[in-house]
Amino acid sequence: MSDEQPRHVLVVSCLIRNEAEQLLLVKHHIRGWELPQGRVEEGEKLIFALSRETLEETGVTISHARLAVIWSKISAPAAVIFCFTARYASGELTPSEETPAVEWCTVEEARRRICHPVNRDRFLALMEHEGGVQLRSYQTGPYRVLN
Repeated sequence: MSDEQPRHVLVVSCLIRNEAEQLLLVKHHIRGWELPQGRVEEGEKLIFALSRETLEETGVTISHARLAVIWSKISAPAAVIFCFTARYASGELTPSEETPAVEWCTVEEARRRICHPVNRDRFLALMEHEGGVQLRSYQTGPYRVLN
């Protein structure tokens, strides 16, 4: 095994709706409210990482996951973020060490709560998604969407 660092970090994120069309948000210690997200482990399938991260952060399982937007973060550390939409399948909302609060909220509440610029743009891109897979890129320092 090489000690060389990966060239890109892989991340999965998901906009999850329940039967009442509410959205699932988690509260991160630093970034505030956001969609469930997390790193893909080496050799892990994206859909498995998405399901694992969602369960770890929220206590719920998902179904009907569909890839909607892929973001490329071109500034260091480089990352590729695979953003999905999905439906709530089962489980009880359960906070975690990473996410001390987990809540269902309306679209309007989500628009007010998600304030971190990167996570807000990811959320808005998923809300505007109408089919197909969108490709977007951004950089940080300062934050700027490139396309």
